[in-house]
Amino acid sequence: MEILILHRIPYHKIDYHRGIDHNLHEVTYIGTEKALTNIPEFVNCKKLIRPGVGKTADEVVEIIEQQQLQFDRIISLSEYELLDAAKIREHFGIPGSTLGQVEKVRNKVIMKAIVAAAGIRVPEFLPLSKIEQLPKWQDQVVVKPIDGASSENVKVFASIHSLLLALHAQNTGIDLLDQENPNLTQFEVEEFIQGPIVHFDGLVQDGEVKIVLASQYVGDCLGYANGLPLGSVQVDISDADKVWVSRVLSAVELNNGSFHLEAIANKNGLVFLEVANRVGGADVVDTFNLATNIHLPSAELKIWLGEDFEFPATTNTGKKFGWYVFPGHHYQADYCRISGHEKFRNHPYVVRWNELSTEQKLPQHITYQAIEIPLAGVIGSDSSESLQSFLKEMFAQVNIEPIKSSV
Repeated sequence: MEILILHRIPYHKIDYHRGIDHNLHEVTYIGTEKALTNIPEFVNCKKLIRPGVGKTADEVVEIIEQQQLQFDRIISLSEYELLDAAKIREHFGIPGSTLGQVEKVRNKVIMKAIVAAAGIRVPEFLPLSKIEQLPKWQDQVVVKPIDGASSENVKVFASIHSLLLALHAQNTGIDLLDQENPNLTQFEVEEFIQGPIVHFDGLVQDGEVKIVLASQYVGDCLGYANGLPLGSVQVDISDADKVWVSRVLSAVELNNGSFHLEAIANKNGLVFLEVANRVGGADVVDTFNLATNIHLPSAELKIWLGEDFEFPATTNTGKKFGWYVFPGHHYQADYCRISGHEKFRNHPYVVRWNELSTEQKLPQHITYQAIEIPLAGVIGSDSSESLQSFLKEMFAQVNIEPIKSSV
């Protein structure tokens, strides 16, 4: 089979060779010159460099046509290039998820409308472009891009009135909305619902959920975007939650591959937030693997290729696992110094510890990559509660000080 992979995610986060036999299939990776450099030498493949200045789909289509290439599968595991992969497939008539199907798991307005129509509770919402129809919600509201990720360009406002004032004064704090003639169609607004945020991660094949794990955030992604540490801990999942997950996936027609589904655990039950047809970020893959012996990206790739994947007879090790990340993008400094972390580094719960040295530069953009941020790691123990307590204590005691130059 001739396979084209849109390569954007660092190779080590996917390890494509674990899910695709590169000797059996002809595999080609296409990406920017920088992106292709992280593909290991031992991987038997072809590489195509795209300029990276235009739209991904347009650049890939042009290269395929110029070189008269043919592919049986177009694969992207990146949230940011799922739509591009669908456009390329439709252009050449290649099997796989269509543009319409992908939009249901990329466009937050579309997915919420579909989920709500299936009788599942979602926050009240409206496209920001319908600003004249905004209801008079008295409580906080959230503005977010319709196709964003990592809580980038997401803001909470005290009320609809506060939002309208900020939009009028062009001081929302979101660059895309604070410019002249902003494109409101790129954003949505929804009511802010209180409650811890949980996420469900797993695999679905031909519409059947093969495996799903539940986790609860310690902190939240919006807080991380604004400079606060974030963690996640696996928790028990009920049969009712499994049914709820299946209903959501069925509603948005997410029938194959990995899924990352977020919800608010409100006092009245789960409230749908968003769903993605990809593996979760940060260290979801590692913690899922530790708990189930399943490497999510490998299993997903086999599903996309129509190959058999054997799910283990038992997928519960009896332990819970979690991950944590400390952001570095918000400091507006080149380096940092970490303190207060010594007592946690060698704690028995710690499975993996990543620590940025004072010689390594801080990221200038939001990232969950363990090797790019001040502190990150994986933890594990016999109970969710013990891991949650560990993270709360660590978040309270670790101090990260930005410094202008390395020491």
